[in-house]
This record gives sequence, C-alpha cells and structure tokens, in this order.
Amino acid sequence: MTIIEMPDPTEMSLSELRGLRQELQHEDDAVSYARRVAQARLDLVKSEAARRSEESDSEPTDELRTVLAQHLTGGPARPPRPTEDLSDHPLAVELDAICSDGGLGHLKSLDDAELAALTAAIAAFESRMSSDRRARFDRLDALSAELVRRYRDGEADVETLLAQD
Repeated sequence: MTIIEMPDPTEMSLSELRGLRQELQHEDDAVSYARRVAQARLDLVKSEAARRSEESDSEPTDELRTVLAQHLTGGPARPPRPTEDLSDHPLAVELDAICSDGGLGHLKSLDDAELAALTAAIAAFESRMSSDRRARFDRLDALSAELVRRYRDGEADVETLLAQD
C-alpha cells in the first residue's frame, strides 16, 4: 500500500476527518494482518535455521507450538473493531507468493542459501509493513489530534459523534 500525502487536517471538514480516519484504520487492519502473518512465518523460518545450527534431527514441534501460541494470542490490546477475513487482501496474497516462491511449504528440503533467501524476503516484507504502519499511525494521530481539538474547543459537537456510531 502506498501512503499518499495527507491534506492538512485543520482544513478538512469534520466528515472528511472522520472518513479519512476510518479509511486509515481499515487499511491498518490489512497491513497489521499481513505484518502479523509475516512475523509468524519469519519465526518459523528462523526456527528451522536454529534447528539446523544446533545439528539436531528432532522435529521443531515444540518450537512450532511456541511460535503459533505467541502469534495467535500475543500482542497489545486494540480497541474492538469488526473483523473481516483479510487472507485474500493483496498484501496477504503478496506474502503468500513470497513464501510459496521461496519454499516455505518445504523448509526441511531447502538448502542453507535458499533458507537464507527466504528469511531475507520475508524480513524485507515485514519491515515494509512495519514502516507502512508507523507512517499510517502518524497520519491517524494527526487526524485524531485535530478531532480532539475540535471537540475540546467546541467546534464539533460530541452529540453528533454519538449519533453516528
């Protein structure tokens, strides 16, 4: 996702502020999903690399349980928002292609160079998602600050906000 230049929040109407903020939150849901999946897959690939470096013939079953538990239950609490299946989002499709092309489905048969290449590709994707989220949060913070200022200064009526939700 490409982040376009944001207009000055002080020059936007209240409905434009709310609409853009909602749009950015929706986009963040997709970016966050892709980032979490990338982090989990990166952990699995790193687990395989660690297993190899320990020269162990054991299966990474316990490591897999740990990785999955961490990614399925961990993370900071977020305000509740409706959830949707984002597995067909272009970012998720892109990550699936990176993993498929890199051999994630058959980690044990990859040679060390292939494993390193897969690790680098997933890490680059995750890094891009993290940067995207930071930029999006900056935009969301600016919009939220302007909304708060308008409510605080009486330029916007809280009753209209409650009536919309």
